[in-house]
Amino acid sequence: MLPGTLQAWNEAKIFARVPGYVHAWYRDIGAKVAAGTPLGSIDTPEIDQQIIQARATLARVRAEAALARSTAARWNDLMISKAVSVQETDEKNANAKTHAAAVDEAAAALGRLMAMKAYATVRAPFSGEVTMRNADIGDLVGPGATAQTPLFAMADEQRMRIYVNVPQQYGAAMHPGLTASLSIPEAPGRTFAAHVAAASGAVDSRSGAFQVQLITDNPGGILKAGGYAQIHFDLPGSASLVTVPASALVLRGQGTHVATVGHDGHVHLLNVVPGRDLGGSVEIASGLTRGTRIIDNPPDSISEDEVVRVEAANE
Repeated sequence: MLPGTLQAWNEAKIFARVPGYVHAWYRDIGAKVAAGTPLGSIDTPEIDQQIIQARATLARVRAEAALARSTAARWNDLMISKAVSVQETDEKNANAKTHAAAVDEAAAALGRLMAMKAYATVRAPFSGEVTMRNADIGDLVGPGATAQTPLFAMADEQRMRIYVNVPQQYGAAMHPGLTASLSIPEAPGRTFAAHVAAASGAVDSRSGAFQVQLITDNPGGILKAGGYAQIHFDLPGSASLVTVPASALVLRGQGTHVATVGHDGHVHLLNVVPGRDLGGSVEIASGLTRGTRIIDNPPDSISEDEVVRVEAANE
């Protein structure tokens, strides 16, 4: 049993791409929207003026390109009768090509501004639910604003991803398709079926764990992105594992120990490697064998080779 973090199948924070002022917002938190649905609109007076300028520039360079083409055509005709030089004719043809390129450049500049203008309408990138709205009418947004904050946030919670940090010792058991069940505090007694989709190929040196991603369906939208869940992996049992009460562990600077009693009545502190923490009990991965007599809740002063007497008849 391990804690996990829920994450929506798709999540997005939607920022303003163009500078301007919020003109209106159309969807609030909790709204279910389809992909492409308008969420808000932005007034863009600067871009509007730049579009007017770009259109005028395009009209000018088109007129200049038309004059350059006709001039080049006339000089080519004169070249046949040797009325003009080859050099001058080449210059006129080059000038016509230069003006044609200027037309393409001006058209591209206008196209870029029109593409930017399309971002004045903020749209949903996918189908889902609006989870945050920071847009208020009159707010200065986009590049140039004092502080860039997302106008909206969305999440698609029809399916959920669950991220769990799994101890390194269970790495071999984690594989795609491994089944698990999860529970959440707000739905006591209810479990959701999940399966492992992927596992990280690296162990975090600070925690000694690696990240595993699970996938589950979310009927009714009960699971919420960012929430907490308890994950129970369906791992096969191991004959080498021994379960002891958590109170039997002796934690010291040299590591984790379990105090055992030999047949001669002497205490032996065995260095063990704990496994899963089951709450009131702990699995011991190595260092302890079945049938060994252990001391539950030993005193802190207990030491190696100390002599004890077992009073209970059925220890």
